[in-house]
Amino acid sequence: MKWGKRIIVFAGAIVAVLLLRSFIFTPYSIPSSGMENSLYQGDRIIVNKWSYGLRLPCLSLFAYRRWNSQSVKPGDIVVFNNPADLSQPIIDKREVFISRCIAAPGEELVLDSLYNPTVFIEKAGPDRKRLYTYPKNMEQTMVSLLNALELTKNELMGQNEQENVRSFSRYEMYLLEQAATDISWIRPQSGAPEENFRTIVVPAKGKSIKIHPWNATLYRNTLVLHEGIKADVKNDSLYINGEAIIACTFTKDYYWMASNNSINLADSRLFGFVPHDHIIGKASFIWFSKEVSTDLFNGYRLERFFCPVR
Repeated sequence: MKWGKRIIVFAGAIVAVLLLRSFIFTPYSIPSSGMENSLYQGDRIIVNKWSYGLRLPCLSLFAYRRWNSQSVKPGDIVVFNNPADLSQPIIDKREVFISRCIAAPGEELVLDSLYNPTVFIEKAGPDRKRLYTYPKNMEQTMVSLLNALELTKNELMGQNEQENVRSFSRYEMYLLEQAATDISWIRPQSGAPEENFRTIVVPAKGKSIKIHPWNATLYRNTLVLHEGIKADVKNDSLYINGEAIIACTFTKDYYWMASNNSINLADSRLFGFVPHDHIIGKASFIWFSKEVSTDLFNGYRLERFFCPVR
């Protein structure tokens, strides 16, 4: 009799865990450095599936449904299924990604070239920022300048073996020029002149978007991948069902996602717009953190345990 009760309790616990994972929260492990300094490789987080409305599970058996659907807010760190995974037709079985939402449906982005894999996408605005690189050995000089100008919220956005990356607005660059005798060691990451910048619109459900040579390929990919429409690009023009068009309307809401580390290309620069039906939930908090390649007794980041994700 005791064994029977134990089996029932054990089975009940398994069912409860499965229900929690399917309908409320799910754990996720951070596999890379793309989201530093918000999330580090080795962090383990809890994802709230109700943040944007619960996407009902088992999409292989049932049509897509979402209870209490809500929009993703720019700035949120979001977990979602890979929108460009052509090998898996079922959305909830695709690889899981994590990125920060940069722009919501209907918002604008400014870019210098869709065909440049290192392009930095940013929100349009009067104080638009751009990425700048500088030698790593100038980091202390940079920090001193930022502190003197009280630009202390300007965080390091990425780095490679030789250079660090930060973003500055025109006004911030003006302040740096006034504070230092020579800032020639600070260079724009993208060498495109200002006149080459273009604006694209993040597709919103029911909203018509004009087609231009610089956005035709991006929108064509979105139509084919997520709208089920036969589209093609010829001579910089978008064709739908063999007919050239100057505008198109989408049936879903989309988002632009970006890595914290701008050098990391595992974001919308690689896989394009993310449809709302691919959204799993919002990264809520870090419940465990440990440096990779460390033994059982070392590498624990205790200060990150149970910290909110920002």
